[in-house]
Amino acid sequence: MAKAKRTMRVHALLLGERLDTRALEWESALAEVPLTIRTGEQGYGVLFRYGAVVLFNLTPPAEAKFLATLTPLMVRPFATPETEEAELTVDPSAEERVDVAGDIFVATLGPERLQIIADVLAKSVVLGYYESKLDAVFERIEPLAVGLQRGGPGACQVNALLSEIGDVLLTQQRMVGHVQVLEKPDALWEHSELERFYLRLRREYELREREHALNRKLELVSRTVATLLEVIQNRRSLRLEWYIVLLILFEIALTLYDMLAA
Repeated sequence: MAKAKRTMRVHALLLGERLDTRALEWESALAEVPLTIRTGEQGYGVLFRYGAVVLFNLTPPAEAKFLATLTPLMVRPFATPETEEAELTVDPSAEERVDVAGDIFVATLGPERLQIIADVLAKSVVLGYYESKLDAVFERIEPLAVGLQRGGPGACQVNALLSEIGDVLLTQQRMVGHVQVLEKPDALWEHSELERFYLRLRREYELREREHALNRKLELVSRTVATLLEVIQNRRSLRLEWYIVLLILFEIALTLYDMLAA
């Protein structure tokens, strides 16, 4: 790779729920896990099975062309991908770091550095997606709680609450099982000298803090939805008890009527 100083755009996208990288065959692959390839004239792409793609040094036309080749391989693609950008400077005389503006500096740009940068940016864009999704969940829960407070109907609310519980559980499963936000990239196993650079990147993008905050929000949503569901069920149980009491009173009234009529 070129040793002259150069600056390039890095573009991370979360395109869908899954990307079938096994269906890809690239003669220009630089690494396999995650799949790291050359694309465009002087660009690179790092592809993750959980639906994220990180592109280096691609012009907008080249990027659009490359993403179009991935469309058939996406599982449940998003209508609007989550995206994040960064600026990467390759400078042989530079210390590998992330400056206060968030710009990334590396001395060389081998496959291992591509993978480490891509790993952090891909996880950042995933966190951004789920942060937005949880904000939307909070907005949907609020009117349900208000409706309960005002004594609104429960049937449709139960269905809505069960749907929210399903969304929360699915989010937790994807975060833990697929993305593994706090797991170190595989490249560090063979290039331990880059661990400090990786930790700087992870700290810059606040992966640990955002992952913990997201888990706290997931727990809060789960507890809130469970509480609302319990309130609805308790109201239904109380309503059923009143129906039973009314039926008993009605039966007593009929018995007394029959006795008096006789």
